[in-house]
Amino acid sequence: MNQFISRLTRPTLATLLILLGGGLAAPRVEAQALLPYTLPLDEERLTATGLSLAQEAAQLAQFQQYDEALARIQLAAQLAPQDPQILTLMGSLYLQVGDSSTAVTTLEKAKVLKADDPVIWFTLGSAYFSEAKYLQAANALEKGLSFEPSNPGAHFDLGNAYYKLNRYPKAIEHYEAAVRYDEMFWPAINNIGLVFYEMGQAESAIEQWERSLDVAQEEPEPTLAIAVANYAANMNRPAAIESATAALERDSRYANLEFLEENLWGNRLLGATEALFDTPGLQDVLSGL
Repeated sequence: MNQFISRLTRPTLATLLILLGGGLAAPRVEAQALLPYTLPLDEERLTATGLSLAQEAAQLAQFQQYDEALARIQLAAQLAPQDPQILTLMGSLYLQVGDSSTAVTTLEKAKVLKADDPVIWFTLGSAYFSEAKYLQAANALEKGLSFEPSNPGAHFDLGNAYYKLNRYPKAIEHYEAAVRYDEMFWPAINNIGLVFYEMGQAESAIEQWERSLDVAQEEPEPTLAIAVANYAANMNRPAAIESATAALERDSRYANLEFLEENLWGNRLLGATEALFDTPGLQDVLSGL
C-alpha cells in the first residue's frame, strides 16, 4: 500500500510561535530603534510535539515510507534531543535508508541516555552488523539480551554475528535459542544449516534445511540449499536441478550470488551453488529469470 504524504516544509513564523507556546507583544518604537525581546520556550510542549512527530514517523515507517519518516524524526529529535526513544527510532530509520554510520552515532547517544533499554542495544547491534563490525555487534546484542533474554530476533542476530566471526558453536547456540523462544523461526533453523555446511558437515546441513522446511514448506532458500548440497555430493543430480528450478521460480532473487552472500551463504556453499548454476539445465532457467 502506498500513501502520498508530503514532506515536511519549513515552518512559518506563525507555526513556530504556536510550537514555542508564546506570543509576541508589539514593541514600542522609539527613535527608529527596535527593542529586543525573547521568545518564552515551553520545554514540555516542545517535548510533546516531538513525541507526536515521532509517532507519525513510526506510522510512516510501517508503510516503508522511510524518507518521510526520517524527516519527521529528525525534527522530533530537535524538539526533544534528550528522548532516548526518539533517538532509537531515528537510528533505526537511518539503518533503513542505508546510513549505518549515522545510525551507530545516533544509537550511541540513546544508549547513554537509557543504558538499560534492550531495544537500544538490539538496534545498535544491527547497526554495527551493517558496518561489518561484528565483534561490536555481538557485544551490543549480548548486552541487550542481558535485559531481555527471551527475544528470538536478538538471538538470531547474535547468531549471525558469531557466524561472521567464525565462532560456529556460539552461532548455533543462539540460533537454537531463537527457535526455542519461537518454534516457527525458520530462518534460524536455516542458518544452522549454513553453519554446518561451512564446517564441512553437509549431511547435518541438509537435516537442518529439511527441518526448516517442516516449519515453512514453501520457502525457496532451504529448498535451493538442499538442491545445491545434493548436486555437489552427486546425489540424484536431475532431481537436484529440478528442485533448484522450483526454488528459483518461486523467488528469482536467489539466482543472484550476491544476494545469497548477503543472506550469509558462505564460500563453500556459494562455490557449490555456482557449479550448479553453470549446468545447462539451469542456464536456460536463469536466462529466463
